[in-house]
Amino acid sequence: MGAAERQEALKRLDVLVGEWVVEAEFPGLDVPPGRSVFEWTLDGQFLVQRTEAPNPAPDSMAIIAVDPETGGYTQHYYDSRGVVRLYSMTFADGVWQLLRETPDFSPLDFRQRYIAQVGEDGDTIRGAWEIWRDGSEGWQQDFSLSYRRRR
Repeated sequence: MGAAERQEALKRLDVLVGEWVVEAEFPGLDVPPGRSVFEWTLDGQFLVQRTEAPNPAPDSMAIIAVDPETGGYTQHYYDSRGVVRLYSMTFADGVWQLLRETPDFSPLDFRQRYIAQVGEDGDTIRGAWEIWRDGSEGWQQDFSLSYRRRR
């Protein structure tokens, strides 16, 4: 992957930059909104996401990088529980996907994925986290997670 392709891949993430209200819907729980901020760091080579979330969700930080071999993205995730995970990520045609199917820095007790749609105005992102536990019938929704740009 050349420098121009890398810069184009990074530029696609510009729609995420800014402050967002984060709304999670957990079955049977009334959860107040949280806050998430995306900003460029290290001369625009990485996108950092910092999230303050109410219980039961942990506060977290993620660093998104372009994979130099594939041109795809990698998200390095860290949270206040001490959890560290590595997600493969795609971001194209208004669809944001995160996927974790192999063990990394923590055991893989279940597979995870987040699939979200960026609104046409770029001010909303609506999606859901899904899990797949061994022996289950496939992907099942864990909780919905939406973002609304704070103005």
